[in-house]
Amino acid sequence: MGADAQAFLKQWHRIAVERDIAAIEALLAEGVSLGAPPYWTKLQGRGLVNHLLGLILQTVEGFTYHREWMDGAELALEFTGRVGDMDVQGIDLISLDDENKVRNVDVMIRPVNAVIALQKIISPKMEAFLTGGAA
Repeated sequence: MGADAQAFLKQWHRIAVERDIAAIEALLAEGVSLGAPPYWTKLQGRGLVNHLLGLILQTVEGFTYHREWMDGAELALEFTGRVGDMDVQGIDLISLDDENKVRNVDVMIRPVNAVIALQKIISPKMEAFLTGGAA
């Protein structure tokens, strides 16, 4: 992995550790897409993806990255955390563009009951955001 991708990864980890939600957007490409449970259709655009990633980071307690795999500008980062009283485990699959900004991220989470619990918390906040409410 090149030095630029390593610099990206250092920032990404710092954001997760510090819960620096305001810093997420600077790491996202303009046309970034995000695939996340429980949505089949990918979410598109920096503002929308930034908001959802911020909500996830705020909602998943004890969010911690563990192992990582890298192949050039393709990253796989394993994480754990809790949603309510349920433990979650997941992987962020991140693709960087030529400027080392996130062009795509796919989030895989298990177990399914934790995904459902996360959806119940985040969906109303996303709906409020999409309709111009404050969430």
